[in-house]
Amino acid sequence: MTKLPDSAEVAQADDDLDVQGKGNRLNKVVFFGSAAAILAFSIWAIATPAGAETVIGGAVGWVTDVFGWYYFLTATIIILFVIWIAASRYGKTKLGPDHSKPDFSLFSWTAMLFAAGIGIDLMFFAVAGPVTHYLAPPEASPESMQAAREAVVWTMFHYGISGWAMYALMGMALGYFAFRYKLPLSIRSALYPIIGRRIHGPIGHTVDLAAVLGTIFGIAVSLGIGVVQLNYGLQYLFGIPEGTAAQIGLILVAVLMATVSAVAGVDRGIKRLSQLNIILAIAMMIYILFVAGPTRILNALVMNVGEYLSSLPGLTLNTMAYEQPVEWMQDWTLFFWAWWIAWAPFVGLFLARISRGRTIRQFVAATLIVPMMFTMTFIAVFGNAALGVVRDGNREYGEETMNFPEVGFYNLLDQYPGALFIAGLATFVGLLFYVTSADSGALVMGNFTSIMSSPRADARVWLRVFWAAVTGLLTMAMLLVGGVDALTSATIIMGLPFSFVMYLVMFGLYKALRVESLRAEAFKTSLWGNMAERTTGRPHRTWKQRIGRAMSYPDQRAATRFIEQTASPALAAVADEISKRGANADVIEGVAEELGVPFAELKVDMFDEGGFYYSVWPEEGLIPTFASRPVGGADKYYRFEVFLNEGNQGYDVMGYSKEQLIGDVLDCYERHLEYLRLHREAAGNSPLPEAMNGESPLSEEDTGSVEAVATPEESGELSWDDEDRTK
Repeated sequence: MTKLPDSAEVAQADDDLDVQGKGNRLNKVVFFGSAAAILAFSIWAIATPAGAETVIGGAVGWVTDVFGWYYFLTATIIILFVIWIAASRYGKTKLGPDHSKPDFSLFSWTAMLFAAGIGIDLMFFAVAGPVTHYLAPPEASPESMQAAREAVVWTMFHYGISGWAMYALMGMALGYFAFRYKLPLSIRSALYPIIGRRIHGPIGHTVDLAAVLGTIFGIAVSLGIGVVQLNYGLQYLFGIPEGTAAQIGLILVAVLMATVSAVAGVDRGIKRLSQLNIILAIAMMIYILFVAGPTRILNALVMNVGEYLSSLPGLTLNTMAYEQPVEWMQDWTLFFWAWWIAWAPFVGLFLARISRGRTIRQFVAATLIVPMMFTMTFIAVFGNAALGVVRDGNREYGEETMNFPEVGFYNLLDQYPGALFIAGLATFVGLLFYVTSADSGALVMGNFTSIMSSPRADARVWLRVFWAAVTGLLTMAMLLVGGVDALTSATIIMGLPFSFVMYLVMFGLYKALRVESLRAEAFKTSLWGNMAERTTGRPHRTWKQRIGRAMSYPDQRAATRFIEQTASPALAAVADEISKRGANADVIEGVAEELGVPFAELKVDMFDEGGFYYSVWPEEGLIPTFASRPVGGADKYYRFEVFLNEGNQGYDVMGYSKEQLIGDVLDCYERHLEYLRLHREAAGNSPLPEAMNGESPLSEEDTGSVEAVATPEESGELSWDDEDRTK
């Protein structure tokens, strides 16, 4: 079982990064590796489009033949894992400290949830999918009643819970490790419970490199589809001819808009675009609902949702093995599963970035339900409207939509009054979808290729601009190679390596949550065991002392004095006594450089069973206006919060006496021993594995300098005598 990161060490390293100007610096290995690979691929595709098309076609054929079943199985396992985690006792865990609050309102959060994971491709496939599945279904007879019933359900299946479960998995894993344990907001952090500190080496770089490559190809698919769709929309509205020149111009315009939005950041750019997106998309959907016949479409919507939910277990594992429609499978289900896998790091990281303070259960429920409800409604409205046109006798529209999917959406709008206005609105909404995906992608890939000082920080502006431009270049290259088909084929290939990483993410998240659960159980057990000692055997402050402490706002000198005269001697006394009894205990002292205030930490080495940490760590706060006696007239004061192996405990020990602090240390130490006992019993008497042996989660490059101090006995000072131990 893995030891979770020592938050005090991480916090010290974060402070060091900021002070030394190293925060948000470039991760050279991941950046140059991914940038070189993508630029080389783009140049090769532009220079030899025929050769690139041949190579990509051969590779995707091999992946489909060998790993088709694997994609189905992976999607099903991820759904079951995500739902189980949310429904279990682990679902109450927050993506952040227990006292953290959400950064965004419910409406803003849910708007960004679905807008980040849904692009202009939804407008593309909401019409093209049902029409194609009706005219050329995988199993039913073409144009039959069964094909009509299944047409929208297949599209819902491809846009349904499977993809959003992948997003939820990556989002909750990244948010959990980044905001709760202050690890980098990067894919490698989810592997910490498995490989420990090695996430900062070649393995971690490889994982992030795979995430960047998969992400940029996944985004390029959406942007490529968007360019083709918007090009036809402009031709429909203004007569601008379809072709490479217009598509390149659209890419340049969209990249420019994405750059402006990405530079503005999440709060001002992406959030506002997401809110506008959802409002306009809903307005357009309501318009089609009424002009196409609300009674018929609402009946179909209810039936489609019911059939999707009832057939979901069978659909997730339906490889159609006995008479497999290989081409259909490659063009639809396998493509979508690989696409969602490729998008999972991008969308997952973005969702984690905006979900700090939410519980895992809230996060999973919102991610699986809110976007899927909108998606299914959108598909049902537009898909059934398009099916109605075909089934009413306009087969020419159906065949044109199947052969040229980008025309289907606009030609559907042309069937109803106010077509020009609604087509203009659709083009604007499509552009917003495009820009939202592009700027979110630039932001996320900038974070992937940076070493961030804080999980809540964003990558540097130039880096986001760079990734917006590179994404546009890759999209342009793939459109020159073979259009949308080349993009879909490349995604099936690029999604495969990252799918293996997703299994490691599931394993790492489960191990970390299990460790935290055992610690919580140990706390409850030791709490009752120590109740009598709490009430009788330990000195407590009088009520006057408690009031004095509550109304005190210590300055820097008082904080330093507390460490030197109380905290360090108390921890040294405990370390001395533990060492006398045969264990290896040290006291670490250092300075939180950003605050200029010292800290003290007790470390007990337990060898194969990990280590125990008790850190007295300074935190800075503003003196409230109601304070009666600010110390020294300063506007800031200092607390000393307790950090254990599992993170910040959220309480202040400033003002404790030496004996009271010793008592708190022993409470925490006994609780840790109880946790180890529960772990050994639960794990069949197995020791903690190497990845949880108490090491710092940071690389040596990132950790700040700290100094081990001698125990009182070694330094010639007084040790904790018998009278103190009796107390």
